[in-house]
Amino acid sequence: MARSDYLFTSESVSEGHPDKVCDRISDTIVDAYLGAMPEARVACETLATTNRVVIAGEVRGPSDITNDYIAHLARLAIKDIGYEQEGFHWETAKVEVHLHAQSAHIAQGVDASGNKDEGAGDQGIMFGYACRETPELMPAPIYYAHEILKTLTAARKSGETGLLGPDAKSQVTVRYADGKPVGVTQIVVSTQHIESHAGKELTSHDIRAIVEPYVRKSLPAGWIDDKTIWHVNPTGKFVIGGPDGDCGLTGRKIIVDTYGGAAPHGGGAFSGKDPTKVDRSAAYAARYLAKNVVAAGLAQRCTIQLSYAIGVSKPLSLYVDLHGTGEVEEARLERVLMDVMDLSPRGIREHLGLNRPIYARTSAYGHFGRAPEADGGFSWERTDLAGAIRAALG
Repeated sequence: MARSDYLFTSESVSEGHPDKVCDRISDTIVDAYLGAMPEARVACETLATTNRVVIAGEVRGPSDITNDYIAHLARLAIKDIGYEQEGFHWETAKVEVHLHAQSAHIAQGVDASGNKDEGAGDQGIMFGYACRETPELMPAPIYYAHEILKTLTAARKSGETGLLGPDAKSQVTVRYADGKPVGVTQIVVSTQHIESHAGKELTSHDIRAIVEPYVRKSLPAGWIDDKTIWHVNPTGKFVIGGPDGDCGLTGRKIIVDTYGGAAPHGGGAFSGKDPTKVDRSAAYAARYLAKNVVAAGLAQRCTIQLSYAIGVSKPLSLYVDLHGTGEVEEARLERVLMDVMDLSPRGIREHLGLNRPIYARTSAYGHFGRAPEADGGFSWERTDLAGAIRAALG
């Protein structure tokens, strides 16, 4: 029997977190290739440390996307995030680019040829999840951890909070009663800041005074009370941040990117990969299906697993778990979902319109729980398949 009263915690990190800087650069490069050639192939990894960025990986695309241009895109991404510090500056950091042609052996398994459809770019398992805890059908802890940092970032970039830096982390512990989120018992915010203001060194107390109104604005009314425990910059100073403070790598924040630990994760990262890579596209498809199942009123919670083999176009399996909240048999729903959407790599890309430059925006504050955008961004967050699923179930 599922527990009904418990605490659950999720964390988020800002776009200035070292790993997220790397995700942003890698996805900016994916966008550059897809914008120039929708069928381009990209597997791009980025490392960032004190005044140095290293970009490596495999690509197949137009030759006019040069290493110099890629380095320029990396600098623009760092500038947009807001890094103009002595230890990490968009203009002075050394940027090395080591991209080479995609392996012919991988390409032969993935590319369509003759009667063979495009195969998956690798083996693996991918999960999607949705629940009724928020209007966006996301788990509450990760959703509100993201909201805190999105609100702080907007304030920083607008100039409202000029004392804060780009690097930040949040964490919320949500209290559940009768299976529903009702409040927060602990809030953690660590944010980079300038060392002093008006001749005085900034303390954790000063930073809390800055961030608390934005945290309260980000959470539902009544969720914070006099019993809520706050931890704001609990170690004290946080002046040295970003890649100057910690080395960053693409793909190290996969739980932040998905469901905050409230659902399984297949293990594959998203950023830096074009949509032929099922680590990314099939995870989006699984979220799309799970969200539409919940939106169709068929369950309060839904987890979906997909599995693939390299070079094979159709998924090896589709598994549905409605966590005891379903209005339909899971085995029957599995058959219906395979019928209402083509889950081959090509089918996913065409159904969700993934061969577009829409990925840099996904690199921070989660790939899920975001509003679908007019140019096709976050298309996997649509609920336009709910009616077809209901109809197929009769």
